Parts: sequence; structure tokens; C-alpha cells
Amino acid sequence: MSLNLTDVTLTYPDGESRLTALDRVTLDVPRGSLTAVVGPSGSGKSSLLAVAATLVTPDSGRVTIDGTATAGMTRRELTELRRHRIGIVFQQPNLLPSLTAAEQLEVMGRIAGRRPAEARERAGELLAAVGLTAEAGRRPHQLSGGQRQRVNLARALVNDPTVLLVDEPTSALDHERGAAVIELVTRLTHRQATATVLVTHDRTHLTAVDRVAEVRDGRLQPSEPPG
Repeated sequence: MSLNLTDVTLTYPDGESRLTALDRVTLDVPRGSLTAVVGPSGSGKSSLLAVAATLVTPDSGRVTIDGTATAGMTRRELTELRRHRIGIVFQQPNLLPSLTAAEQLEVMGRIAGRRPAEARERAGELLAAVGLTAEAGRRPHQLSGGQRQRVNLARALVNDPTVLLVDEPTSALDHERGAAVIELVTRLTHRQATATVLVTHDRTHLTAVDRVAEVRDGRLQPSEPPG
């Protein structure tokens, strides 16, 4: 398993008591597979993604990334783990307005220590993979919402992560573009052999995912994909 959450519980302060965001959640995601996590707003989906990304430490339970247990790791060690093994696709692309699509990716490669030529080559490969070779020289304001989300996805894959975490990628897209992004995430998961978790409130595009799990009141349970 490349991503493993075992018996994870997460609570937040809520006045004089604590609110349970995740209640003994267990999730196993093998490499090359995509698990969609669905549920209503406030159910715990975002908390699950934050724990899987090692951005939040749970109260109890175990998080394992590509065979590495994260318990006891320092903040610096967790940062290195995220940099090299975890790709995160945030809900909003948050692309740098002054950089072209290719430069968005090259910067991430350079931060991780790639040589300039190697970073450019990797950026070109990934833009081709998401169908944006012709838009490599365009800046964010020159791209459509769907294209910006594709750059966002490619950027998360720059450093060949083993785990890919995708947060509500279709929330700002219409039905057709949303379906295209989900299809792309599914295809790249299999091609790049990532253990992918896709968080979404929309079930309509999930016919091709490997598994669907539903979060309700902080608890995770299997769910049937749409027909």
C-alpha cells in the first residue's frame, strides 16, 4: 500500500469540548488506483485529506506514506516527505500570475533540486500528458478554468509522487469540463502509478474510479459508485 490510514481519529477544540472530525478512519489506497471520497459539507472529507497530506497530525491512529510511518517525524522531515512523495492538487489552482504554464512546473522541479534542463524536460512531459503542450507559453489569465486545473494537476506530479491527493477539482467547472478533469485524474493515476485520493461532493463523474468511500459524521464506509 502506498497510502495507509489506520484507525485515525482527529478532533478540534469546540468551546469547552472537542468536535470529532474523523472517527477511527481506516483507508488503504494501493499504487495505481483511485479512491474517491464523497460526503456532504462538514462530513470530514477535508480533514481526511489534510491528515493524509501530513498537514494535520491526528489525535490517534497511524498514517503511512509509501511504507514510511509519519508518527514522530519532525516538521522538517514531514516537509521533505511531502516534497518528494506527495502531490497535492488544491481546490483552487493558485497559479503564479507572472509565470507561464511551463514555468509553473519548472519552478517546482527546481525547488526539489532538479537541474534547469531536467526541470524543463519534465515540465514538457507533463504538459503533454495533460494535453497542454500548445499552451505551455501562456500565463494563467490566458487559460480557461479547465486548463488552469490541468496545470495544477501537472504541477502536483512534477516530482513523481507516490501519493496524489486531489481536493474538489471540479467545484469551479461546468459539467463537461468537470468530467474531463476527473477522466484525466483517473488516467494519470494509472499511468503514473500513484495512490490517488479524490475528494468530491459530486458523484456524477465517478463511474471510472476504482473505489468510492463515503464520509458521514467523521466515519468512513464503502459506497457504491454511480452506475
